[in-house]
Amino acid sequence: MGSSANGPLDQTASRAGGSGPSVDKGVDFANYFCTYAFLFHQKEMLSDRVRMDAYYNSIFQNQIHFRNKTVLDVGTGSGILAIWCAQAGAQKVYAVEATKMTEHARELVKSNGVEDIVEVIEGSMEEVTLPEKVDIIISEWMGYFLLRESMFDSVICARDRWLKPNGAMYPSHARMWIAPIRSGLGDQKMDEYESSMNDWFGFLEETEAHYGVNMNVLTKSFREEQKKYYLQTSLWNSLHPHQVIGTPAIIKEIDCLNATVSEILSVKAQFSSTITTDKTRVSGFAGWFDVHFRGSRDNPATQEVELTTAPSTDNPTHWGQQVFLFHPQLRVNEGDALGASFSMNRSKENHRLMEVEFACELRHPSGKCLPAVTSKFYIE
Repeated sequence: MGSSANGPLDQTASRAGGSGPSVDKGVDFANYFCTYAFLFHQKEMLSDRVRMDAYYNSIFQNQIHFRNKTVLDVGTGSGILAIWCAQAGAQKVYAVEATKMTEHARELVKSNGVEDIVEVIEGSMEEVTLPEKVDIIISEWMGYFLLRESMFDSVICARDRWLKPNGAMYPSHARMWIAPIRSGLGDQKMDEYESSMNDWFGFLEETEAHYGVNMNVLTKSFREEQKKYYLQTSLWNSLHPHQVIGTPAIIKEIDCLNATVSEILSVKAQFSSTITTDKTRVSGFAGWFDVHFRGSRDNPATQEVELTTAPSTDNPTHWGQQVFLFHPQLRVNEGDALGASFSMNRSKENHRLMEVEFACELRHPSGKCLPAVTSKFYIE
């Protein structure tokens, strides 16, 4: 859930080797940017110690990279990353933010005595013009399951327009993970779905009895609507590590210095996972991500830093994990193998939201296979 600096997707895609539908800027602002204009939302991210420590350590444990350098902070939000870069010795920091959060960022920059170094610029990253190229681009662009919100588009645009040929990206790399899980949420969501349908049928009877109108023709549409809401929408969750019951798999690796928008418009992968817990049920899959601060090939980090959103008892993050629940759940034993294909694409209605499909096949050690099951989900 990074801060906002994005502009229309069609501008970004045309500059960074991708393609996508034209997005109305006013609608995009109303649906997305305005959220980041509120301090309560910034506070949520600023209170995430895993997030904050990773960025703080990546800057101050690699101060030699920032000393006397020019930095671009994409989606600066409160401006804290820009302030840290200045405190680490940067010569100049351009802090770009699309919302009125710039007013608060300027206040913080001034109150921390770095207004001569940090210049806060209000505008979309696709439209602002800087007076020079930069040595480093820093940004907290990651959304739920890494790519929700599509903010990385703007980081790519900033890189292609403003990063020097030997420049560095902070973070430099990212990975997406998938693993099978067990959870009571599957039963809960099915109960809620069935309760909703029972309520609908009661509504039909009552409407016809009291008002003489038979509304049963709408049942199919209502069922599809409720099925999407209760059974096909991925859930935010902060999982305990014990809920992961199979080996995690990497489904996408991103080199931030070379990635293109077309590379992230659609994510497809084949993966397998071996069940590590005996006599249990696979309730679905959980997805999470990590990012790494490695500097660049020409100027590697003195201290590499990792930020992970994996299930944790000690260090949960505000990103949590995205949970994709199966209906019905699969009974499994230790040693069983789950083979799956994964596909994630941007929603046609809103390019910042995602649609996901799994095709999953269960194989027992004996060689017996259960029929493949296909499920579709929405990350909203």
